[in-house]
Amino acid sequence: MGRLDGEAVVPADAPAPIDLARVQRRRQAAVTEAAALRRARAEKAGRAVAVPQRLEQTA
Repeated sequence: MGRLDGEAVVPADAPAPIDLARVQRRRQAAVTEAAALRRARAEKAGRAVAVPQRLEQTA
């Protein structure tokens, strides 16, 4: 049965929220690094580079 105090029941083998946040930050850092490398390579090759937009600005 569910708990009455409003807390969710989390399985024992589920990652802790801090671990999930750490994984998310690492993934975002990897995405940012990959984008920076692509831009640098494109600039070095003399190609025009589009200015990236933040997702918050596209909606």
